[in-house]
Amino acid sequence: MFIDSIIRLWEDSGFVALTWQSLVMLVVSCVLIYLAIGKKFEPLLLLPIAFGMLLANLPLAGLTYEPTSSGEVGGLLYYLYLGVKKGIYPSLIFLGIGAMTDFGPLIARPSSMLMGAGAQLGIAIAFIIAVALGFSPQEAASIGIIGGADGPTAIYLTTRLAPELLASIAIAAYSYMALIPMIQPPLMKLLTTKKEREIVMTQLRPVSKLEKICFPIVVTILCVLLLPSVAPLIGMLMLGNLFRESGVVERLSDTVQNALINIVTIFLGVTVGATAVGENFLKPETLKIIFLGLMAFMFSTVGGLLIGKVMCLVTGGKINPLIGSAGVSAVPMAARVSQIEGQKANPSNYLLMFAMGPNVSGVIGSAVAAGILLTLFG
Repeated sequence: MFIDSIIRLWEDSGFVALTWQSLVMLVVSCVLIYLAIGKKFEPLLLLPIAFGMLLANLPLAGLTYEPTSSGEVGGLLYYLYLGVKKGIYPSLIFLGIGAMTDFGPLIARPSSMLMGAGAQLGIAIAFIIAVALGFSPQEAASIGIIGGADGPTAIYLTTRLAPELLASIAIAAYSYMALIPMIQPPLMKLLTTKKEREIVMTQLRPVSKLEKICFPIVVTILCVLLLPSVAPLIGMLMLGNLFRESGVVERLSDTVQNALINIVTIFLGVTVGATAVGENFLKPETLKIIFLGLMAFMFSTVGGLLIGKVMCLVTGGKINPLIGSAGVSAVPMAARVSQIEGQKANPSNYLLMFAMGPNVSGVIGSAVAAGILLTLFG
């Protein structure tokens, strides 16, 4: 009887059901956990993504089980994933981002929008290459959005156009965002001269409280009228910013900046990671997506820098083109990289506040780009 019980326990365990794909994904998840903890690569999202991947690849756990009838109970991660599938988590992340973002530098220098728009170049380039490599337009659009360097936007668009690619795209997007300090500087040095990098920019004009309050309202009206499909992202982004700037709902602003965004980040990361099941993830297409994501990110950086150089020329050398690289919407990491590279060329150079203009405009730009792709291919 004892031996029979042991045998039955073994036969019902996950060890019996382990496949080589599961083992590979367990190793990959452990590597990502190491990168998140040991190397601090976007740990706030990479750590839950990696652990979600680990959970999903443990056989027979049933965490992602989808009920087939009304009487059945699904797995925990199946229900949590509905927040991703229905676009709830990315929109709530944008609510928190809006509450944490100061659009003052963009309002003070509206021309920064041009650099934010230029930094969406990688989306178009990656889309064209992806179609040439055999991806469908919907898949190519989801891959291209990696160039916007905006994780929630990439997740939001992919769940609507190519949900089967969600794990690959999310991991690529957040990995490249973490590698900004390694990817961007060589491109910045390649495309700018030392003289351009040394340019000291003049102080931004003060922005009134009324301007900061009106900005999210006006942007919401214009963007949603132009692209109704972008309403969840832009609407939540600007609502969060209105909480911040109004000065009358400090408790709400504090909640969405801290408690709410932290909770949603956990659910978003774990459930996105759980989509990386070995049988679906370990395919040649995954390597193509990772390569295309890098191309998208590099060309987005190049696009922002080129617009920065044009604006430098047009203004007679008043704009430091380095701030153009901050047009990718990785806030505030990309702006910090512009600051660091500027100070390397000129120790008295302080570009952070100037770079925040293109940086926050990139957030809006990537959301608008997603809306355009969703309208065209959704």
